[in-house]
Amino acid sequence: MSVLNWKDVPSQLRTRANANIRRAVGLTQNPPPRCVDPDTAYFPIDGVARLVHADLSSMLVGGIASLFFQMLHPHAMAGVAEHSRYEHDPLGRLLQTANFIGTTTFGTKEAAYASIERVHAVHLGVRGVADDGVAYDANDPHLLAWVHAAEASMFLRGYQRFGKSAITRDEANAYVKEMAQLASDLGSENPPTNLSELDATLLRFRPELRLSQDGVAARDFVRDGFVDGVVTRLAYRLLVLSALDLLEPWARELLRVKKSPAIKRVGVRVATHFLCALVRMFVPPPDR
Repeated sequence: MSVLNWKDVPSQLRTRANANIRRAVGLTQNPPPRCVDPDTAYFPIDGVARLVHADLSSMLVGGIASLFFQMLHPHAMAGVAEHSRYEHDPLGRLLQTANFIGTTTFGTKEAAYASIERVHAVHLGVRGVADDGVAYDANDPHLLAWVHAAEASMFLRGYQRFGKSAITRDEANAYVKEMAQLASDLGSENPPTNLSELDATLLRFRPELRLSQDGVAARDFVRDGFVDGVVTRLAYRLLVLSALDLLEPWARELLRVKKSPAIKRVGVRVATHFLCALVRMFVPPPDR
């Protein structure tokens, strides 16, 4: 009979907590191998994208915010509604997104380009006509530009507010520039290469944005949650409130989400900082 070694208990608990947290957000597979060769890595091995994307807790906030933001474009939302099973397998969709981000951020050029080609192949079948009678195509460079700008802005803003360490404006500009390469390889038109260009891109899309009926369904699905368990649902609620708070007031207005009182927003932000620190304790980001 084996004898329990009490010295191993903390390590075992951390390992179990790590697995439970990753499983709760759909990360049921091991992270892709990390490329540390600057000549073969797709992203700079000491770049800001690796710093931002390695921080699971703040990426959860930024990721949810990017979903809310993206659904404001009726053509992007139509593609998701008509060609995705997000309501039936939300964690599976999250896993696909996480694998793509992980491979392009930490993998080799070869692995990243293969992942990008898979996205292109999937997008070939994502086309149709939106509720305004306009045809949409998931590989449309203009539509890809919107998705990229929404994701990059919210990932960055999530890290700036809840990340492990503060980053400078120069580092934030570097992040946008690094992400521009990925957007370009995906086929996006004129991807922004600095913060000013990113803000200008978002404002340029503003006249095209509105909340369609498909967007209403997606907003409610993401906002109300799709996770089980009392503790997990409470944590998810915090992440959602913090994600909505990342959005600009005009974006929340388009989403038809009321602004919370200041005292509640402060309380939510403090609680989310604590939650992020707790997640980081059990799922620590690797060293830069």
